[in-house]
Amino acid sequence: MVLESDIVFRIPETVASWPWPRKINPHYEEAKAESEAWFRSFEAFTPEAQRAFDRCDFSLLASLAYTTATKEQLRTACDLMNLFFVFDEYTDNETPDVVRQYAEIVKDALRDPFKPRPSNEVVLGAVAQQFWALGIKTSSITSQKRVVETFGRYMDSVVAQAEDRHQCYTRNVEDYFKIRRLTIGTDPSYAMLELGYDLPDEVFYHPTVVELGRLACDLIIIDNDLASYNKEQASEEFPHNIVVCVMNERKCDLDSALLWVGDLHRSISTGFLRLWEEIPTWGPDIDDIASLYLDGIANWVRANDCWNFESGRYFGSNGKAIQQHRMVTLMPKQLSMDQPLLIHAQQ
Repeated sequence: MVLESDIVFRIPETVASWPWPRKINPHYEEAKAESEAWFRSFEAFTPEAQRAFDRCDFSLLASLAYTTATKEQLRTACDLMNLFFVFDEYTDNETPDVVRQYAEIVKDALRDPFKPRPSNEVVLGAVAQQFWALGIKTSSITSQKRVVETFGRYMDSVVAQAEDRHQCYTRNVEDYFKIRRLTIGTDPSYAMLELGYDLPDEVFYHPTVVELGRLACDLIIIDNDLASYNKEQASEEFPHNIVVCVMNERKCDLDSALLWVGDLHRSISTGFLRLWEEIPTWGPDIDDIASLYLDGIANWVRANDCWNFESGRYFGSNGKAIQQHRMVTLMPKQLSMDQPLLIHAQQ
């Protein structure tokens, strides 16, 4: 009999030829220290859980994604990554009603970051409030609007994800992408690219720009889900993951699903690069801003993939080795859904 612990699978190589190389913001260490000290002050986790959270190094993700941001803007991006993931940890095993309540608290805090939060409120409200009260000081007018709007939609999508989980519902691939494009959080993450400039609506809403953002989002989804699959299948009864959706819809085994997902990633990458050649012009001044934004979107694909392996989020200390050889041992089932696993830090 083959045990789960004997099963080895290969993560497809997806970004080897992606034209945007790895870069990192020179303010990484300083922004990380400030953001982590700020987040620890909330005491949102037990000491053990906080150490596990720290190993994920969400400031590294921000620093890989926002390579040209000022120190102040990078700090805001680091704080956003912490907000994303603390919300994720607090809601992963909650009922839809509780998730909806938490989402409304966070949305309210972002809409008015200078309004005092109730003393008996879940800590998420204070985290969101302080994140945006600081961030708004160094954010462009257009980015302020888009951060609040896109994070609100992200909150709503996490509620929808909780409803799927509560109903033990696994979506087909098409429907999964519809919700995952929101739960992955790329829209508010793209808004962080705009902190230092006002991106005109004519660029933001241009069909080519919108489609490039969607295609990059799909690549990020696939890479994230490939990296997180092992941890999720071990700790969650109904994982929110493209690999699971493919296995369920196509009635195939893990290896076949991984091959299918790898082929899909290649197809989407080809479409992105082809569309990149069709970016229009808006005139010299606007083109410079548009280029910053679009390069930021493309770089997010590389940043996400690097962080998946360089942080301790999914592979513990083995990430860089796995990034090279791609082989992963399937972890045995760990916990039921009513025993939340914050971070599984081992391969």
